[in-house]
Parts: sequence; structure tokens; C-alpha cells
Amino acid sequence: MSASPPRLIDFHSHWGTEQGWKGSPYESAEDRQALRGYFKWDMRFVSEEEQAAQFRRANAKVMLDFAFTPKMDVGAVREQHDYAFDFARKYPDVVLGNWIGIDPTRPDHVKELERCLSDGPGLVGLTLNPTTPAGTPDQPEWETCLNLCIEANRPVLIFVGMSATGAGTRGGMGITLESCHPRYVDRVAAKYPDLNVIAARVAWPWQSEMIAISLHKSNVWMELHGWSPRYFSDELKREIGKRLRKRVFFGADYPMLSHERLVDEWREQGFTSDVLDDVFSGNAESFLASIGVE
Repeated sequence: MSASPPRLIDFHSHWGTEQGWKGSPYESAEDRQALRGYFKWDMRFVSEEEQAAQFRRANAKVMLDFAFTPKMDVGAVREQHDYAFDFARKYPDVVLGNWIGIDPTRPDHVKELERCLSDGPGLVGLTLNPTTPAGTPDQPEWETCLNLCIEANRPVLIFVGMSATGAGTRGGMGITLESCHPRYVDRVAAKYPDLNVIAARVAWPWQSEMIAISLHKSNVWMELHGWSPRYFSDELKREIGKRLRKRVFFGADYPMLSHERLVDEWREQGFTSDVLDDVFSGNAESFLASIGVE
């Protein structure tokens, strides 16, 4: 008889439903093939009910990210957010909340962020997308949105390291990897000490820099979605069990990577059970309590 799955608080996954990938750049056969080659996932979608059932079977409560909303008109953005909020209200046992991606140079997008921070169920945080006209998260165009998050006591998500989006395509879909250097986490966290900053993804090829920033600034955390832990650097594995033990959150990147697969691979790395308990849910529970989220 197999053991029951551990409780997971997943700080970053996407949608397994077709609506959840509205506006995706993966519409051409070439781009879909690149995604398939990188993650071995071919964009076969499930219903909302099956998505909730998959999370429930994995014993996971998930932060969901659309990823493609910053380039949409505000009406389409609002439609996506309402879709996400309806799903969260229907399945509160498996949805922690939503990451909101907007273009801060568009006043109607900023108003939509205000609405989401005020009315969205669960945890609502801001994703700082460096591919918007505002550029990297340290640029002044982000200031209004960052202050809104401080006022609402809600975190921001800043991507670091290599991006799976565009990987394996000519020109990488126009994404420059430098825009995901951890220096931008450092700059934002230093300028806004009252802001909670979560660095998203493994920070390769700048992992040492990201570790230093996490150790230096107590308002910075790391979530490690999108990577099998078997590919983590030795330095990262060592620090997860030591100095970063309370600074790391679990992240999956569903549906590209399943929760079950990642739990197995985390366990294979030799971490002690108490370290795994912290990574899988304990650190997240402490963080959520500190910002008043149950």
C-alpha cells in the first residue's frame, strides 16, 4: 500500500485548462514542438473539474499563474482573472491564490491590479514580467504597482534564471535571459524593504548570486518551480539543507511537471524528512501566516 502524498503548498504552477492558456505564444507547430521537447508536455488540456481533482490527488494547494495576460487588452485580462477567481471560489481546498500579470505602463491594467488585490479570493500577488514595455523590475514604471502590493501586504514574484518560454526556438521568442538575472531581485528588495519578494525558478546560471541575495535580505524568498531537483546544483542542494532551509518554497510548474513526479525526485536527493517538510509546506505556512493568509 503506497504512502499518502505529503501536503504541498505550490507557489507556482500554470493551468491545465484550455482557457488558462488563452493568449499563449505556443500557437505555431514550431513553438509547440519546442515546448514538447523541453518539458515533454504537448498541451493536452483538461477540464476545470479534472484539474481540481489532479491537485486534490497530489494533496496540493496551488498558486496559479496565467503568464500571458500582460500583452492582452484589459477586457480580456479581466475575463481571465474572473475565470481564475471563479475557479478559486469553487475549489478553495486546492487553490491558494493567483499571480497577476499586467503591463504597468497601461493605466487600465494598473486599475485591474487594484481590483484583483481588493476583490480576488485567497492570496493575490503581482508577477513582474520583464517582457512588458516597463522592462526589468527595477524600472520606475513598476513603482506604483509595487507600492500597491506593499499597501495590501501582498508579495511580488520576480523570475530569475533561464526561461522555458522561448527555449529551443530561433531568437527565444525575443526574450533576453539577462532580464531574469537575480540582480533585479536584489535591487527591488533593497529599494522596497517592506515588500515581500519571491524569486521564481532555479536561478541557473546565476545560482550563487541568488543564494547570496536570499541570505542577505530577509524580505527575499525562493520558489523552485520548473526544475527537477535532480538537476539542482550541488551548492543549491547543500544550502537548502542548511542556510536556506527556511527561505525556500516548493513550486511545481504544473501541468508541464506533475506534483507526484517532483515529490519523488525531491525525496531521491537525500534531504532529511524535516527539511522536506519545510520545503513542501512548512516554510509556506509560516510565510502565509506572517502576511495574514490562512
